[in-house]
Order: sequence, then structure tokens, then C-alpha cells
Amino acid sequence: MSSPRTRSWVFVVKKGYQDTDTSLQSSIITKVKGVIFTNTSELGERLWDVADYVIPPQGENVFFIITNLIVTPNQRQETCAESASIPDAVCLEDQGCPPGKPVVTGNGVRTGRCLRGENKQNGTCEIFAWCPVETGSRPEVPLLGKAEDFTIYIKNFIHFPKFNFSKTNVLDTKDNAYLKSCQFGPKSPYCPIFRLGTVVSWTGSDFQDMAKQGGVIGIQIEWDCDLDKDPSECNPRYYFKRLDRRFPGNSVSSGYNFRFAKYYRDEAGVEFRTLMKAYGIRFDIMAGKFNIIPTIINVASGVALMGVGSFFCDLVLIYFIKKSHFYRKKKYEEARSVTLPRKWPEGSPVEPPPACPSLS
Repeated sequence: MSSPRTRSWVFVVKKGYQDTDTSLQSSIITKVKGVIFTNTSELGERLWDVADYVIPPQGENVFFIITNLIVTPNQRQETCAESASIPDAVCLEDQGCPPGKPVVTGNGVRTGRCLRGENKQNGTCEIFAWCPVETGSRPEVPLLGKAEDFTIYIKNFIHFPKFNFSKTNVLDTKDNAYLKSCQFGPKSPYCPIFRLGTVVSWTGSDFQDMAKQGGVIGIQIEWDCDLDKDPSECNPRYYFKRLDRRFPGNSVSSGYNFRFAKYYRDEAGVEFRTLMKAYGIRFDIMAGKFNIIPTIINVASGVALMGVGSFFCDLVLIYFIKKSHFYRKKKYEEARSVTLPRKWPEGSPVEPPPACPSLS
């Protein structure tokens, strides 16, 4: 039999009478807004808008914002010297560059020639590739360093089919100007618009430092809803964490980048491309830890736990079935009292009971 204290813990504190829906349906939509003007030797004067720096343009659970670039313009497929920074491309003579063999972690395949500059003992293998190869270094001042003022729009829909309950993290309002002026904060918990620099600071990182080499940020939207209460108390909670610095002492594992190219042809039909090595911030968004507890479905098990079930079973067996008299006899046994003689008869075959010891 469970104690009242145990029953109180299960039912009141742990809410054992409630049910949980795990068959959640969720959808996340993201958008980024902001523009930046730059002027560089590789690209000249340029205005960057969402279509330029967000990949993909219409993000969902994952999207990427470019913050820094290494640009190699006007590449075409021809022969040129491999980058001297690649160990497998270093050579002393032509025999060190077997033709047709790719350069490990390089940019193309060897042609069979070893190219050496004047007064240099070592050379690099000639390759067939997109030339000239990428040789630039990462800018120490992020190209899109002003991106910290960009805004991220994160819209999350949730639906619990078991209870036909739906919710979104956007304020239910008919004011079309609300989303154009609000920003998430303590005073606007239902505004889904976040400032990029603020999100980075919530992870404990500096935006300008992160913008140089990129990084990965995880955003978790947590819904913990108790429908014993008013639906207005079912509110989202946001958690932000930097994911690419799991080993702070290992700087090699930090950052995030990838390469992509834009292709075009000149008047003669020759194909060119502009290669870009993009550093930036990748966002992984997850809506998680869904608890929704609205109905008293586990009452039967709770009643049994408190002993009420046993009482009702006895009630039915003793009073409401045909053989109730049989169960009543087995449930209750009559004990008759026996009157013993004051003096034990002499010569009785039964030994008299032992006398009680004196307490004196």
C-alpha cells in the first residue's frame, strides 16, 4: 500500500494524472534582412543584399550567412603552377610531377612539368586546373563585418494532433506594422525577429571575431505546455549555443567555411568563373522538448494506486453478483468466544496453560 506522501508526489508534484503527446508536428521558416556596401580590389564597389550573402535564400532549419570572403576572380581552365603552400605540389625536377596524377589536397592534375622560379631550388608542379589558383589569405577585417545589424526572422509552428492544439511563436495581431518594428526581448517575447550580433553575444562569442573565420550556432526552441492552465501560458523559450567550439583549446576545429563559384562566358564563348571561399555563420535551428499535458487519462491507474480500486472490487463482489454470499463468507470469518473453567480439571489429558510470570 503506497503512503499518502508517495501518492501526493506522483499526482500533485509529478502530475501523474496527465498525458503527454509525443507525435508533434513542427515547421520552421527563416528569413534574413540587411544590406552592406563594400569596395575591394577583387570585386570593386558592390552592394550585398540577402540574395548575395544568405545560402539558401529561403532557409528552413539550417541557413548560412556570409561574413568574410577570399575572392579569386577570372579563373579559366588552363595550365598554371600549383600553390606553393601545398606540400604534395613541391618538386625538384619533372620526375616529381607524374602527368595525370592529381595533387593531394590541391587544385588540379599534374602535367609532368616542374616549374621553378629564378634562384629557387624547389619548384611546384604545373597543373591543369581553374587558373590562377586560389592564393589569397583570409582578411583579418571581415568583409561583411557590419552584418551584426542584420536581422533573423524565425517563425515556428507547432501542432499536437492528439489534442488538436496548435501554437506559433508569433504574436497573434492584425497590426501589419508589428513585425516591421519589433525585436525579440523581455518586452517582446512573441516577436520572432532577432538581431544577428545579439544572437552571437548570447552564445558568449564576439561577433567580429566570429565573423573572421565563421562558426556554427545552434538555436533551440523549447515548448513546455501544460493545458491544465490557460493556453496563453504555453510559451516558447529560446536557447543559443555555439557548436563549433566543443574543444576550446583546439583552434583548428573552430570556424566554418566552404567554396562556391559564379560562372560566365566572354564574347568568344570561353568559360570563366569567380571563385569564392566563404566564411560565415551557420545556424542550426531545432524545436525541441515538447511536453503537452492536457487530460486525465491515467486516472484508472491512479485510483488503483490509492487503494480505491480495491474498495470498489470488494463492493461489487460482496453485494452485486449472484454468489455474493460465498465471497462474503470468505471475506469475513466469524470468531466465537470460548469460556474456560476457572479451575483446570484434575486428570485432564490436556496440559494446563503455563502461568504468567510474576512482574514483581
